[in-house]
Amino acid sequence: MTESASRVAIVTGAGRGIGAAVARRLARDGFAVALLDLDEAGAKAGAEAITADGGRAIGLSVDVSDADAVDSAVSAVAEQLGPPTVLVNNAGITRDNLLFKMSESDWDSVMNVHLRGSFLMSRATQKHMTEQGWGRIVNLSSTSALGNRGQANYSTAKAGLQGFTKTLAIELGKFGVTVNAIAPGFIETEMTAATAERVGMNFDDFKAAAAAEIPVRRVGQPDDIANVVSFLVGDESSFVSGQVVYVAGGPKA
Repeated sequence: MTESASRVAIVTGAGRGIGAAVARRLARDGFAVALLDLDEAGAKAGAEAITADGGRAIGLSVDVSDADAVDSAVSAVAEQLGPPTVLVNNAGITRDNLLFKMSESDWDSVMNVHLRGSFLMSRATQKHMTEQGWGRIVNLSSTSALGNRGQANYSTAKAGLQGFTKTLAIELGKFGVTVNAIAPGFIETEMTAATAERVGMNFDDFKAAAAAEIPVRRVGQPDDIANVVSFLVGDESSFVSGQVVYVAGGPKA
């Protein structure tokens, strides 16, 4: 990082789960962090916890699929914390169903949050990064990008994020901005707990079944993803761009 580059990070979907863990880790790494989430209470609680630990953070309620809301939020971050030079596009939702039962709303809502949201957030923040001559964008994909029954919408969105990542890496590299994606496998979060409930399984049994199929014989934790984000947004990763890192306890892709 250059001497003048701002150490300010934005994490979307930071009200819980992976996003909350990433925000905490970046705060420990010395970044001022803006936690963005549709859940205002979750975002503000996370920011307050970081502040209580001596960090700098704000929590904002933002619909990442709303262009005006995104622009306003990024402007607020720049005013309150400084120009954002790190963006972690983590916001996501699931609307799982088999194709013949999937509604247009199920499809559109997933695309809007994952793809439109990442596009809008990246477009709004890249100006600050290019002006600083340094930046990092990390997009959260998923092993579901390789295909997963009942997730035609989610799998498509996560695969799309990989193409988005590679294209932005090409466009923004000359400005000192790297762009990478992380594709988590099974991570123990409220989202995977909801999936277990949807399929009618006890969550502990659901995790045990998943772990049995993972070479390292355990499911992932949000901190497993936060640790990789920490590397990708640091100076040590400056020659890593346009990559998709599968963090899944075994080989993927």
